[in-house]
Amino acid sequence: MAASTAAAPGLRDVRALVFDVFGTVVDWRPGVARDVRALLDGKVDPEAFADAWRGRYLPSMDRVRRGEQPWTNLDGLHRESLDELLVEFGVADVPEPARAELVLAWHRLDPWPDVVDGLIRLKRDHVIGTLSNGNVALLVHMAKRAGLPWDVILSAELVGHYKPDPEIYDAAPRLLGLAPEQVMLVAAHVDDLAAARSRGLRTAYVHRPDERGGVTAPPTTDPQADLN
Repeated sequence: MAASTAAAPGLRDVRALVFDVFGTVVDWRPGVARDVRALLDGKVDPEAFADAWRGRYLPSMDRVRRGEQPWTNLDGLHRESLDELLVEFGVADVPEPARAELVLAWHRLDPWPDVVDGLIRLKRDHVIGTLSNGNVALLVHMAKRAGLPWDVILSAELVGHYKPDPEIYDAAPRLLGLAPEQVMLVAAHVDDLAAARSRGLRTAYVHRPDERGGVTAPPTTDPQADLN
């Protein structure tokens, strides 16, 4: 896994690397589209459905963050979004078993080709783990299926806050018994890195141009400027 990191004093003092998961570690779009294609029997465009589902990811979490909805884990939010999308795509008659199985598509995502070998190398000298909005069961199931060799699963579910709330970034060093500057967030999303950096974490940017089907542009700012 190639990450862009700034040459800064003390970088060797980083003890733990925590990773954003969706888009950074796993390639969500083809994985979700694969299950949509299989479970909806070709009744919808699978890639369009996957994109629309992902498009509800941030708005659904923001409702929780603003207090408009009680804490709901990501599986629950994915299910709410799915039920709405099935109506919008004209397939409201999908039975319950297929709906439940579709939510599990987010548990069965494949890692990017460089991920597993890269994590194994990084694990030799660092604690490695997730720092994800995914719920614990989702992240554990994903890791078992994809062979992701995490030392620890850190999830928004553990603190009842979604990114970019400060509580989730503060939780990583606290739970690992480290100072914030000893923990580095690795992510493909600059806003995630900026929020982590505001809480004192170190940051590393990974560019995933194919995250949205080959249309993900590089950041509008120099990634190096977003790293400590």
